[in-house]
Amino acid sequence: MATTVASAALQGVNAVQVEVEVDLLRRLPAVCIVGLPASAVRESAERVRSAIEASGHEFPRKRVVINLAPADLRKEGTALDLPMALGILAAEGVVPENAVQTVLAAGELALDGRLRPIRGSLSLAMAARDAGRILVVPEDNAPQAAMVPGATVWGARSLAEVVDWLTAASDPRAIAEPVAPVADRVPDLADVRGQIVARRALEVAAAGAHHLLLVGPPGCGKSMLAQRLPSILPPLTFDEALECTQVHCAAGLLTGATMLGARPFRAPHHTVTVAGLVGSHSLRPGEVALAHHGVLFLDEAAEFRRSALEVLRQPLEDGEIRVTRAMGNVTWPARLTLVLASNPCPCGHLGSEQACVCSDAAVQAYRRKLSGPILDRIDLHVEMAAVPPGELLDGPRGESSAEVRARVVAARRRQAERGQTVPNAQLDAPGIEEHGAFDAEARDLLRRSAQRHGLSARSTTRIQKVARTLADLDASASVRFPHVVGALAFRPLAGIA
Repeated sequence: MATTVASAALQGVNAVQVEVEVDLLRRLPAVCIVGLPASAVRESAERVRSAIEASGHEFPRKRVVINLAPADLRKEGTALDLPMALGILAAEGVVPENAVQTVLAAGELALDGRLRPIRGSLSLAMAARDAGRILVVPEDNAPQAAMVPGATVWGARSLAEVVDWLTAASDPRAIAEPVAPVADRVPDLADVRGQIVARRALEVAAAGAHHLLLVGPPGCGKSMLAQRLPSILPPLTFDEALECTQVHCAAGLLTGATMLGARPFRAPHHTVTVAGLVGSHSLRPGEVALAHHGVLFLDEAAEFRRSALEVLRQPLEDGEIRVTRAMGNVTWPARLTLVLASNPCPCGHLGSEQACVCSDAAVQAYRRKLSGPILDRIDLHVEMAAVPPGELLDGPRGESSAEVRARVVAARRRQAERGQTVPNAQLDAPGIEEHGAFDAEARDLLRRSAQRHGLSARSTTRIQKVARTLADLDASASVRFPHVVGALAFRPLAGIA
């Protein structure tokens, strides 16, 4: 009769429960693993054999058949080593079968029986909690897994230690309370001299979660501003921090007692591939998902591959990204603020004091690298000029990030008090109608502007959202004429720049 041990496999950001069924047959000794295992899972047979013998137990001299159910779900990684070993020991009678029914086990085994850390411990803890089981993971993963509310976690150093617990030879060590997330230090907005309009756009982007495009010559401060956007965003809530950490944990970027305390800031190089942005063939998260609840910064946006930029259309609209690969389908969360930075032309000096050497055709071709549908999804378009040397060297420091963040947090609080569950930029059409509160003069200006410039429905709606954010920053209950004027000023009515 087969023995079953519960485990889980990552599918995107979530953990899907896997039943590890072990049966010992009176046939020629061998280990047969079925159930769509990847190569790393098939190789676990030798790790499991050595770990069991190193732990002081005899590996069965029988045909060991291991089935990983559901059989149509591809199993990746090394986390199934521990449940396979426990299943074999339970089938041999070393571990009571009723004891393994209370746990969900995951961990990579070393040849000497030690447990090595795995990725996705937060997702595994959620799966164990939902199944009403105790999660058994390597000691390095335990503090992070214990951050999931309601989860019971045992952190083990070795297979022998887990066997002692399940046979009641010793008691599991208590898991320490998870430490509070600590935010890393981020650059301060006070470092930016000048650029009043761009600073204002950055504040509006933070207050309403609006996407932002900065266009200007090299060295005018585009990257410097983008890097300081996380410093003025509202602090992560616990639920947001848990979601961000879960994505990074699934990507294998976090293993220890770590929870993200600051909003993610991802800045991939312009040579990044489509798979690097949305997710690889192994269904690990890409840069878009890793920027969830944070900032995705694409510097030199016009240098990115057209195909890489176009994949941003769906996540910018839906707040999630659906990826289809040969291994299956997965949906990643992608509620992010996109910041694009671009030069006005290939040489970068169009409109500046230095002479531009680009032809008109070259300028137009360069600007067309950012397609209309992508630009239509960007709420705030800002043209920047180089800061004069006198202002750069002797000018006063601007407002600090703490001062700007206070206004941003107040604006977000007003949005929540209206009953919004998402920032202004993420409202759908009924939501902006419900919460917009445009007065007659403001609505009339928006109508006339849309007719005069032939604005699309998406552009008109996005202007409404920006105007609503400007009103929130002004502590205005209704959207008035100046707020629509301000929103229109951030919208390119005749091209990219």
